[in-house]
Amino acid sequence: MVRRKGSSMRFLPIFLNLAGKRCLVIGGGPVAARKAATLLRAGGTVTVLAPELGAAVAELLAQGRLAHCRKIFEPSDLAGFHLVVAASDQPQVNALAAEAAEARGIPVNVVDRPELCSFVFPAIVDRSPLLVAVSSGGAAPVLARLLRDRLERMLPAGYGALAELAGRFRARVKASLPQPARRRRFWERVLAGPVAQLVLAGRVPEAELHLEHAIQAEKREQDTGGNGFVFLVGAGPGDPDLLTLGGLRAIQEADVVVYDRLVSPEIMDLVRKDADRIYAGKEASRHTLPQDRINALLVKLAREGKRVVRLKGGDPFIFGRGGEEIDTLLEEGIPFQVVPGITAAAGCAAYAGIPLTHRDYAQSVSFVTGHLKEGESADLDWEHLARPRQTLVIYMGLKGLARICAQLMAHGLAPETPAALIEQGTTHRQRLVVGTVRDLPERVAKAGIGAPTLVIVGEVVNLHRKLAWFRGTPPAGADPTSPEA
Repeated sequence: MVRRKGSSMRFLPIFLNLAGKRCLVIGGGPVAARKAATLLRAGGTVTVLAPELGAAVAELLAQGRLAHCRKIFEPSDLAGFHLVVAASDQPQVNALAAEAAEARGIPVNVVDRPELCSFVFPAIVDRSPLLVAVSSGGAAPVLARLLRDRLERMLPAGYGALAELAGRFRARVKASLPQPARRRRFWERVLAGPVAQLVLAGRVPEAELHLEHAIQAEKREQDTGGNGFVFLVGAGPGDPDLLTLGGLRAIQEADVVVYDRLVSPEIMDLVRKDADRIYAGKEASRHTLPQDRINALLVKLAREGKRVVRLKGGDPFIFGRGGEEIDTLLEEGIPFQVVPGITAAAGCAAYAGIPLTHRDYAQSVSFVTGHLKEGESADLDWEHLARPRQTLVIYMGLKGLARICAQLMAHGLAPETPAALIEQGTTHRQRLVVGTVRDLPERVAKAGIGAPTLVIVGEVVNLHRKLAWFRGTPPAGADPTSPEA
């Protein structure tokens, strides 16, 4: 589940057990009839309270499916009921019912008045015992129904039979596979594999036989201590829409996620809720976990039979030490898979409207790291980096920006060469500071920029004024039309 920053759920999605519970529907019109029918489908015992009944409610009454109380609502009418729906055509009656139900602690729904509701009716896809509920919290019920209709077309009716099959085998699988993580992975494979296909094709006896064999095979694998695995996943530069499908699948199947500082909160929101999370973020001169300990941790978790995701901002093979980590996994015989990510250079430059190459301005790109200790600047090939008609991308260059720009100018790069720094690129917090190699450090200092950042140097920077399409949230007091906001 992904939420916008600062947003919260207005209603908690829950499923109520109404079997045999007394439910009161106030009103006798078509809307009341629909609500009563839904409560009856859920096993509720329904009473409709209304002076008169419309045709739809009268038909349900004639079928003996509900009771009728012919009167005008009073708060004392709520006695003995577990749930109330106010669906009359009298707003004052509905408001009175909501107030009375709230005072008695009874869940209440007031049709078309979400502000008076303690619960709302979702749009339902019924593949009993599998149910899918879609709700807008009363804000846009038509949108919820449209999404429900799409899901109806996507979910075959056979999913109900598949859920029943899983229910019949649930206790046995739990007894055979006591470890929750292994059991979850087992069900994920089963419910997306041949067993599911057989059920959806109506071949349930064959599906049961396949499931029996799968349980036995998984138990043998469990007894030999296998099945640990590591995914090395690039999370991209921050925007969750830039996470690859492979990366999304990996983090939603993970038992443990070992993640870095550069992984955005929006990406972490996509991690399965019951997965363990281990922070291994690294900053200049301050490592939460040293690299050798991270390597050892991945090995340890995999040997415990867990599915581990090593989650890194950007791409793990571009200044991400991914090569060091899989080298250790290879030495220790741990199976792994690399899921590349969109690197910060590609993502942040695109969101800033700065093409990394352009046939009129730059025919090559150089990626370098600005995370250098004192005295190490000579390790970079400054003469090469200072050449014109190319784009220079500097990762982790904020702290040493003044020294980097000075070195570029000292080795022949024109001081007026365009340069830009992107803060928290691709996220709604993105800011862009544009200047030249000469004055960019001063502009950045005045803007109060913080990590993570990316620096781009070259004539292509000038194109941002024409090509910029993405706007982050400007800082307080900034001009939102400024290219530096």
